[in-house]
Amino acid sequence: MGLPVVVKPQDGNQGKGVTVNVASREHMEIAYKAADEIGQVMVEKFLPGSDYRLLVVGDKLVAAARRDPPHVIGDGMLTVKQLVDKVNADPKRGDGHATSLTKIRFDDIAVARLELQGLTPDSVPDKGRRVILRNNANLSTGGTATDVTDDVHPEVAARAIAAAQVVGLHVCGVDVVAEGVLQPLEEQSGGIVEVNAAPGLRMHLSPSYGKGRNVGEAIIAHLYGHGHKSEDGRIPVVAVTGTNGKTTTTRLIAHLFATCGLRVGMTNTDGVYVDGRQIDSGDCSGPKSARNVLMHPDVEAAVFETARGGILREGLGFDRCQVAVVTNLGDGDHLGMNFLNTVEELALVKRVIVQNVAPTGYAVLNAADPVVANMASVCPGQIIFFAADRHHPLMATHRAQGKRCVYVDGDQLVAAQGSWRESIPLRDIPITRNGTIGFQVENAMASVAAAWGVGLDWDTVRRGVASFANDADNAPGRFNVMDFRGATVIADYGHNGDAMRALVAAVEAMPAKKRSVVISGAGDRRDEDIRIQTQILGQAFDDVLLFQDACQRGREDGEVLALLRQGLEGASRTSRVDEIRGEFIAIDTALERLQPGDLCLVLVDQVEEALAHLASRIAAG
Repeated sequence: MGLPVVVKPQDGNQGKGVTVNVASREHMEIAYKAADEIGQVMVEKFLPGSDYRLLVVGDKLVAAARRDPPHVIGDGMLTVKQLVDKVNADPKRGDGHATSLTKIRFDDIAVARLELQGLTPDSVPDKGRRVILRNNANLSTGGTATDVTDDVHPEVAARAIAAAQVVGLHVCGVDVVAEGVLQPLEEQSGGIVEVNAAPGLRMHLSPSYGKGRNVGEAIIAHLYGHGHKSEDGRIPVVAVTGTNGKTTTTRLIAHLFATCGLRVGMTNTDGVYVDGRQIDSGDCSGPKSARNVLMHPDVEAAVFETARGGILREGLGFDRCQVAVVTNLGDGDHLGMNFLNTVEELALVKRVIVQNVAPTGYAVLNAADPVVANMASVCPGQIIFFAADRHHPLMATHRAQGKRCVYVDGDQLVAAQGSWRESIPLRDIPITRNGTIGFQVENAMASVAAAWGVGLDWDTVRRGVASFANDADNAPGRFNVMDFRGATVIADYGHNGDAMRALVAAVEAMPAKKRSVVISGAGDRRDEDIRIQTQILGQAFDDVLLFQDACQRGREDGEVLALLRQGLEGASRTSRVDEIRGEFIAIDTALERLQPGDLCLVLVDQVEEALAHLASRIAAG
């Protein structure tokens, strides 16, 4: 082969065990030992010139740097060892890769290299003399880098790209040794000496001399370029708001995502859930909880219950959603708070999620609720209307225009667009109890429409709605039906007029000898909002058990109970009214009175605690 040669391990990195320009037997022995410690030794012909690193990404050369071996410049006063110590004192030089430069190593290889230049560690080089301490120019052994990206000849770039492609690497560091990169390698006996699968980037990002190159951008653009499924790196996001049905709809949509195998992050008024595990509790329907879900590394789809309080405080926790669902507004809830006194004012806040639908996304709107249906005009995407009545004028028009609708036809839930339709029997959607519970049919329609908007396949949707049980585990306090000594007990968190109407309609569809209801009221509602609840219940229940709860929220002692009693004045059905202190005592009293065939509706206040109490009583019963 002839001298000089290069000695290196066959498989190595960061210049470990590499010695170049070996020109004597003694140097060869040291070099062989250094390479042998790393791996099987190979000897190559030595190419004269400088060491260049060309970074290839895909089919492009994105950066090039000349790497100079570790060296010091004599000043006529200091020894070689002192000069090295002085260079290593530079704060830019550290150990390993943490800093932009690495300290120069002073070892056997450095001493052997000095000997070739007629020097020892204690020699004092003349002023201006360049003393080389190693021949390979890796940054990790103390070398420096100079950016030469703009100087690379197109033929040199083409050879580097070809080398990367032969090896099959998308991101590749090609090491070239040549006198320069301004002319083709063939004209100057230059060549490619190594190909790196995990090239260091710091010599390009912050070279010792010259311009830094933004190579990270090129790498990411190549890995996630056009034509990739998640071109924008986004996951499906569904936001749900409205007056009633939000939590059940949120939970059902999350369940549909989980059915197709995605790890789902969900926020609602009960907590934050990731992949079915609760990671936070309390009312988590605000933007902070939504951001926590979006930052969670496991989450592949997100469903957010979005309450008006969080929107008013700090907006949304996301920039846009694929689907926004508005269940209903009805007469509204919490009116008189946050300066929102009418349903129309409330709608301005709730419709923020509709205004932030992605242009390719959908708003799922209740066609039977005029205030909700009006939100269609502010949606940047498309609309899916849902309503039980397919002949509703808005539904009929929307369908005639070839747009998406979800409705009930006989005993089927139907999704239709133009002449295309997909139907699911209501008996296969357990939460609707064969279609008898109207508000659960609405929640199911909204959830199915959201799944359609996201693009889930219909087999998944069918399996998902069939396997979603409305029990206290899946949807606590959302029309949980239990059996107690032959009587029916229903726990629900409804707390406004619309919720009472929906619950009464549901209860009327269930057979019962005698009906009782346990209720309290939250103090932070307007007087008429507290009264209306018992006005509606008074027409459908025989016994009413009023209890004072923990939620007086600024009201005087007994004030809420008095308002609830006023609502029962002149009630057409209620014949017995009891006032009880404490939620659990009220629940126990109601359970004790139940006979087989009776029905009791418990409007829970402290959802988790009351459900746990009910569960233990029912287990004992």
